[in-house]
Amino acid sequence: MIVPFGARDFLDRATTVYADRIGVVDEPEQPAEPWDGLTYRRIGELARAQAAGLDALGVPHGARVAVVSPNSARLLTAFFGVSGHGRVLVPVNFRLTADEVNYIVDHSGASVVLVDPELTDRLTGIPCKHRFTMGAASDAELYRFGAEPAPWQPDENATATINYTSGTTARPKGVQITHRNIWVNAVTFALHAGVTDRDVYLHTLPMFHANGWGMPFAMSALGVRQIVLRRVDGAEILRRVAEHGVTVMCAAPAVVNAVLDAARSWEGEIPGRDRVRIIVAGAPPPTRTVARVESELGWEFIQIYGLTETSPLLTVNRTRAEWDGLDTQARAEHLVRAGAPALGVTLRTDDEGEILARSNVVLEGYWDQPEETARALSDGWFHTGDGGSVGEYGHLTISDRKKDVIITGGENVSSIEVEDVLFSHPAVAEVAVIGVPHEKWGETVKALVVLAPGTEVTQDELVRYCKERLAGFKAPTSVEFRDELARTATGKLQKYKLRETYWEGHGRGVG
Repeated sequence: MIVPFGARDFLDRATTVYADRIGVVDEPEQPAEPWDGLTYRRIGELARAQAAGLDALGVPHGARVAVVSPNSARLLTAFFGVSGHGRVLVPVNFRLTADEVNYIVDHSGASVVLVDPELTDRLTGIPCKHRFTMGAASDAELYRFGAEPAPWQPDENATATINYTSGTTARPKGVQITHRNIWVNAVTFALHAGVTDRDVYLHTLPMFHANGWGMPFAMSALGVRQIVLRRVDGAEILRRVAEHGVTVMCAAPAVVNAVLDAARSWEGEIPGRDRVRIIVAGAPPPTRTVARVESELGWEFIQIYGLTETSPLLTVNRTRAEWDGLDTQARAEHLVRAGAPALGVTLRTDDEGEILARSNVVLEGYWDQPEETARALSDGWFHTGDGGSVGEYGHLTISDRKKDVIITGGENVSSIEVEDVLFSHPAVAEVAVIGVPHEKWGETVKALVVLAPGTEVTQDELVRYCKERLAGFKAPTSVEFRDELARTATGKLQKYKLRETYWEGHGRGVG
């Protein structure tokens, strides 16, 4: 018997097994009226009502519905109300500029866009057939309670979400994640993280980022109480760990640093000691940071590696019995590696050292970009664009990022996109944008600039120029002026040489 996997399976189990349990505690401080204290039964009702509302709008199965919002119960519910009922959710990074959001809505062909009230003024003029500002008024119009949604026969190979990610091109690519991708990622992630119905999950990770790494699905299926956090703040994270009994969260390295900083001035015992598991991905933090999580917070540090294109889980690095006798520093030195392959993942490196992966979590393709899809999936393997090696116990170590994507604070930044903006400045003759180490953000954006003859411009002027044209996190935090940039005989920038000086002594080629 083969029963197709579907994104709604996770909520269906929650409404069957944990119907009267509180499933979501919404962010109380937000411009839209919070949906606080939702039981899983109520989440199921809201998801069906949203699907029925989309039916009433004439939005067919397979159509795209974009949501631009910080973490909220409405966004979480949309994973089931949209994807769970046969449409395609497009969760958009709310930090992007209006032009960037417009591109994603237009490129995905979304016919519906839901926008957080805080973003409404900034995102005026989005070309979309149906636009809603999330809140009580749009709830009344969009959610049709009592109406049965149009039936959708689950197709596990159908696209469930399109997640836009920065890559080697100036414009982001739409990663098509299928119902099967979602299913396998969520189940294997929950297995490796040891999730049970006694856990309490804190959504520190933006839900737009690789579908919150799949946690809205995994946690729902196991009846976990999910605490919504709208904005990352170290002290607020500690407060919610204490108030709600949080046991697990996912985070970028910058979030880890924010919590460690807040812990220095926290009065009393650090909440969650010997209870919290913090799962970290993005630019791996320094060994010292990993050790501090254990020694200062008393939390378990788990590292994973993956990409939006892999749903994202490829490897897991969690402390193992063989390391129990090690001191904190020695254990941390093991944990900074990317980790061993997750269940169902096969990894290898090619002759040039690029990491290749095969798994049921690998994307269907890039939306409306067949050439990019063929390149990424050539020879039956997903080409990660990262360089590395596989060692003891199958553990993967990342050594280079061939795609030159900079991961700063958990956000992907295309170096080419930033270079394009800087090249448009009349004083810039040549530019290379690289990622350099940063204690808080893991790595940060640095521009190496050669000025055009007879021109002058300051670092602050170029940074401001970028911020006027890009999302703030994509702008360089520093600019260094050079007479020339290292290039090959054919004129190609040698970014690995440009990065070497800055990464010396950090033990890896990338953050």
